Amino acid sequence: MSEQLPEIVVSILWAGVLAYAIFGGADFGSGFWDLTAGGDRAGAAPRARIDRSIGPVWEANHVWLIFVLVFLWTGFPEPFAAIARTLYLPLIAAATGIVFRGGAFAFRKSSTTLGEARFFGALFASSSVITPLFLGAAVGGIASGRVPLEGTGHLWTSWINPTSALGGVLAVGTCAFLAAVFLTRDSDRDGEAELAEWFRRRALASGVVVGAVALVGIAVLETDAPTLADTLLEGRGLVLVSLSALSGGATMWALARRSFTVARLPAVAAVSTIIIGWGVAQYPWVLVDEIDIDAAAASDPTLWGLLIAFGGAAVLVIAPLAWMLRLSDTGALSESADRPDSSSAVLERLRSESTRG
Repeated sequence: MSEQLPEIVVSILWAGVLAYAIFGGADFGSGFWDLTAGGDRAGAAPRARIDRSIGPVWEANHVWLIFVLVFLWTGFPEPFAAIARTLYLPLIAAATGIVFRGGAFAFRKSSTTLGEARFFGALFASSSVITPLFLGAAVGGIASGRVPLEGTGHLWTSWINPTSALGGVLAVGTCAFLAAVFLTRDSDRDGEAELAEWFRRRALASGVVVGAVALVGIAVLETDAPTLADTLLEGRGLVLVSLSALSGGATMWALARRSFTVARLPAVAAVSTIIIGWGVAQYPWVLVDEIDIDAAAASDPTLWGLLIAFGGAAVLVIAPLAWMLRLSDTGALSESADRPDSSSAVLERLRSESTRG
């Protein structure tokens, strides 16, 4: 059992990465559609829908990011330190985006002028795009082997390179795709046919764009990250990439047939399989071509402590979080558009006051 401890811990860590990519990704993607919804009046309905859908769960999804960070720095301290030394610029940018995003989402509801509401709305939406962009760039630096175990990697080229650019664009694109699929279903569930169609068109468009970027990305990885590409495009990696492509196609088919509830499952599968594929392609490395899982792992007592802590978290955190997501999915926690403190009601009131003034 002790020999498998590092693999068990890294598997749990990767499950956290997967959960953050799906739940946090859909959360960030909602901000992308908020940013591109249009002006005050043209974008009012989509923004109100986004507000109602993510209101009950916003920021809660960051529990997965905290979970991943704790497992990484405790279970694999040397690689964590190396990542922090080399990639601190994109990681600080991503953390700043998370803080600005959360603050802006809350302050928009308490704005006293239309200008304040517009400012906080723009801050929320732009931070929702910037954060996954920088996280994806950092992932690209790790996956392409630009993080050395000893010393410090290049301050700029470690995260400004072809693989990081691919990671950043794919992160933003998949977040937007997931969010559009989920928001289409939420709109349909609440009888908002026009909004469901509005988000459906964007889900289809973003799905096509993400698929095209992924295809181009194969050539990018073969040139810029050969160790990752060699494993990703053969054996188990190739099976997972193929499953991702098939799942993406199934999502598009379900959206075309307006089977919105069904579309969510292959959409999640498309993102999940590509994240798992990345993990399979990088195995057994923690830092590509630098240090593998067994060499990077902390001592056995530390790893056992992590497993015990995970057991406690599964009961105290994961189960209630799953129940909250279930309630949110059924609409039981959705914020009513008629509430005076809803974002749509606040914006409408400020517009009226601005017109009278």
